[in-house]
Amino acid sequence: MSDALKSLAFALALCLVCGVMLTTAATRLKPIQDENMRIDRNINILKAAGLIEEGKTYTAERIDALTDDHIVRMGVDGAGRIIDTAMTGDDPTQGVLPVYLVTGEDREIMSYIIPINTRGLWGRIHGYLAVDTDGSTITGFTIYQHAETPGLGGEIEKKWFQDNFMGKKLVDHHGNFVSVGVAKGRVEDSVPEDRRHNYVDGISGATLTGRYLATGLAQILSAYEPMSVNFRQNNIRCRMETIPPWCDDETQTN
Repeated sequence: MSDALKSLAFALALCLVCGVMLTTAATRLKPIQDENMRIDRNINILKAAGLIEEGKTYTAERIDALTDDHIVRMGVDGAGRIIDTAMTGDDPTQGVLPVYLVTGEDREIMSYIIPINTRGLWGRIHGYLAVDTDGSTITGFTIYQHAETPGLGGEIEKKWFQDNFMGKKLVDHHGNFVSVGVAKGRVEDSVPEDRRHNYVDGISGATLTGRYLATGLAQILSAYEPMSVNFRQNNIRCRMETIPPWCDDETQTN
């Protein structure tokens, strides 16, 4: 066999061995990767719910325990009713939207969390937004995955930006849904006083990221608006005595 053929055979054998090794490693590591992703999602849900402290380390067992004790995954139908569902993941299925109910020690619903999956400047932005049971006040916001530019649009993952959403309103002074916007710069410098409770400070040099995020939030929150209206009108008064939470109001039992 010539030297050229020997070199070709060696290269092919090396590629085959490396391919087998990479495939084996990916197959064996996938369950670990999936588990890490599950834990990371639960951490961000708990952050949005205000149930874990920023910067504090929690074991996977503690995260699972907190999730089991305080987070219940349900669905929302087209009329805004909370329903039991076997759907998995954070994507809508057959007209049913996923929602996470946050419960207190007595199993009373304290807030609800909406999954966020929207377009960014360079890719999808994934996170969770928590809303008080008044159906209009944001109580938490987290971003756990994005492809925005570090130091610019990437600031959406920073605590200072996400904390901006705390206490902001989804409705105007008349109770009409307007979502929450991202200002160009500081809210105080660019938004009229009577609308500031509907805006958060923007990120310098990342106007497009803020614009895409605000547009996506408006679209997503609009889809959940029937449920938010039910909360605002006190049509959802549930206590998680059992799963699912069958409520005593006619809005939930019709």
